[in-house]
Order: sequence, then structure tokens, then C-alpha cells
Amino acid sequence: MMNRIKIIIMIIAKQNRLYTVITGASRGLGKSLAHECAACNRNLILISLPGENINLLATRISAMYNVDVCYFETDLTNDRELNHLCDNLLEKFSIDMLINNAGIGGVHDFTNASSAYVDNIILLNIRALVTLTQKLLPVLKKQEKAYILNIASMASFGPMPYKTVYPASKAFVYSFSRGLYAELKGSNVLVSVAHPGGMATNPNVSARINSHNRLIKSTVLSPDSVARICIKKVLKGKSIIIPGIMGKLSWLLIKIFPTQFLLDVFRKSLLKEIKLNHAA
Repeated sequence: MMNRIKIIIMIIAKQNRLYTVITGASRGLGKSLAHECAACNRNLILISLPGENINLLATRISAMYNVDVCYFETDLTNDRELNHLCDNLLEKFSIDMLINNAGIGGVHDFTNASSAYVDNIILLNIRALVTLTQKLLPVLKKQEKAYILNIASMASFGPMPYKTVYPASKAFVYSFSRGLYAELKGSNVLVSVAHPGGMATNPNVSARINSHNRLIKSTVLSPDSVARICIKKVLKGKSIIIPGIMGKLSWLLIKIFPTQFLLDVFRKSLLKEIKLNHAA
């Protein structure tokens, strides 16, 4: 009986606190976003795939910033696990910020890409993001002020050969975010979309980035810098976030140059990356 009472008290305590949900939180930008939000005194719910030591990160962040940090190990491409996660979040937590950061991409010849590879991009980058947003929106609307931050990409702004599905998925994130922003304008929920360029998160990614042309390499920022910019801009009410001066310049060039010219540039650059991957 006492254990049941303790569980009920714990659930009530969590429901009285406000939490920030971050998907893809175990590494890279997600990890940096977790640190940045905790530094802003925000309690966290971190979501990652199983086996990525999210428990250790949660413990470390909680101790560093003196905030409450919960975590879930979930495969967001699995419909049953995704819906179970949403049910848990709705039942146990009050949430005032959702950061849809989880995403996957890669460089592949589309003809030879496996159906599993294509499916996972669509399921994670699009379906999981939309499902989490729709399911959690009612609890976000209950707060005095709430935020949704969707992480898109500079790739959102145009097609790219040898990536093909990834920029298309991020173009969806951009379009979805802007539409939802307009739909919720005047409400308590702000919808923002961020378009970071490349981020050197590990030696392999750094090598891939270095294989590209100067334009692509010039947009590269550290995950910590991107996270700092994103959270600052979101809390200031910005709905479109392009981190870094070179990121903004690249966005302008993408707007100016003809699509065919950019396709040719990206084709040459991404062919180099494919050759690098084959050589590794």
C-alpha cells in the first residue's frame, strides 16, 4: 500500500513540474540541446534508442544543473513503441516544450538503397515527428506558454542527388512547421523550425564534411553552438532559425542560384563523399 502511495505522489510531483521533451537526445545536437535546456533550468525528458547510455547522460545532466531528468529508450520508427511513449508522456508529465530532433540521413545511390533505409528516414524524420507533435499538442496547449522546435536542415531548401529522400523529408519538416505555426498563431504555442548546416559530431562525420566544397564546409558549426542559438531564438519567439552567419549566407545563395546549378554542384560534392565511404 505504501509503495502505491509513493508512486502516486511521484506521479503527482512530476505532473506539477514542467518538462522539455527532446528526441534523439543521446548524442550530437540532441545531447547539446539537453545541456542547453538544463542550463536554462528546464526539467528534461530525454528520448533515445535502446543501448545508447541515455541513463548515464540523464544522471550526469541532473547532477550538473540540479534539474529533474527522466528518460525513455524507444524506437520511434516502431508504431507500437511510439504510441506507448506518447501515452506515458501524456499520463505522467506536464510538458511545455517539445524538441523534435531525432532524424537520420546518409548518402546513397537511390537505385541501390534498401527499402529499410528509405522507410527509416520517412518513419523517423516525418511520421514520428508528426505523431509526437499531434499527440502532445493538447498538453502543450494547457500551459501558459509552450514551444515546439522542429530540427530541419539546410537541406530543406532544395533537392540533393545521392541524398534524395533526406532533403525531401526535411522539406516536409519545414513545410509542416510553417503551416502549424500559422495555424497556432495567436495561441500559447509557438512553433519554430531550425535549419542547421553540417555539424562535426565525430571523426567520421568530420571526414565526410571535409570531402565537400567550401560552401558546404563554411556552414559547419559545433552542436553546442547550434543548440545555444536554437534555444535562445526559440525563447525569444523566433519561428525560423538559421544558425550562423555563413548558414544565412548559404540560404541566400540557395535562393539566388538556379536549382540546376546547385544540383550540379551538390552532385560533384556528394560523389566525393560516396567514394570516401567506399574507400573507408
